[in-house]
Amino acid sequence: MTLKIGVIGTGMIGRDHTRRLQQVLAGAKVVALSDVNMDSARAVQADLCPDAQVFATGQELIASPDVDAVLVCSWGATHEEYVLAAIAAGKPCFCEKPLATTAEGAKRIVDAEVAHGSRLVQVGFMRRYDAGYVALKNVVDTQIGAPIMVHAAHRNPSVPEQYVTPMAIHDTLIHEIDVFRWLLDDDYVSARVTFPRSCAASHAKLRDPQIVTLKTAKGTVINTEIYVNCKYGYDIQCQVVGEEGIASLPEPMAITKRLNATLQNEILTDWKDRFVASYDVELNDFIKAATAGTAAGPSSWDGYMAAVTSDACVAAQDAEGTLIDITYPARPALYN
Repeated sequence: MTLKIGVIGTGMIGRDHTRRLQQVLAGAKVVALSDVNMDSARAVQADLCPDAQVFATGQELIASPDVDAVLVCSWGATHEEYVLAAIAAGKPCFCEKPLATTAEGAKRIVDAEVAHGSRLVQVGFMRRYDAGYVALKNVVDTQIGAPIMVHAAHRNPSVPEQYVTPMAIHDTLIHEIDVFRWLLDDDYVSARVTFPRSCAASHAKLRDPQIVTLKTAKGTVINTEIYVNCKYGYDIQCQVVGEEGIASLPEPMAITKRLNATLQNEILTDWKDRFVASYDVELNDFIKAATAGTAAGPSSWDGYMAAVTSDACVAAQDAEGTLIDITYPARPALYN
């Protein structure tokens, strides 16, 4: 069986996922496209899937009997509407992060999926599929004892002028927020944010760098440095300190060179290069589950938990140094 997929949103990530489905992965094909910019949708159709139908709206695409499953790759404010429509239609849905732009919106998706009675939604937290993080989790689960502390960093070489302080949480730390819950099999109970001296590349609406401290229900303390104008490259670091040992996220594979009287190791500068393989694995996971009429991987509940935690971290930014409590409702049985 070939899974017939409709892609909503044909910008950078939508185009790349369409390419992946058409040229890299087996078991699925793109049969429908939609974008608020019809020219964008038609360009992706011409370049990658000439037999696909272009729909005027995402709602029409979801309702099409020719579409078995849906990829939501449009801008964040539209995600809730399309995911809810996919659930109402009983169609598996892969949604790029964020699941919704508010915790309330994400909770509405959780409630709709629970009412449906089975999982239909996978959220695009691709780090869970990264080979380095998978290897790190295996060591954390089996070798170093109970996690006590995590030291992490998320560094970008630069960001555009429109990037402002809260985006360090909603656009950058959001990946760590999810992957640490998965890595530690734990939830958060509090957040605190502190700001070192701002770097010269920052501006009036961006305080950079910043340090976010999260504490989990089991007592693990996580310190994450967010530095989005570090200049030297795109650098993701994670070290877990356990009761019996320490485990670190492996560096991306690179050739070490002795050249021009220096010892050199290249550092990536683009996040797409750092996690390119994980996108293949996560969509393959979606295809397998959606073909069976369900969903796997990061769930709507994970998307909701990330949204609640993000809101708490932004509140902690606004009250520098203050401990902000994080509370959630009980986890529905569907996500156990």
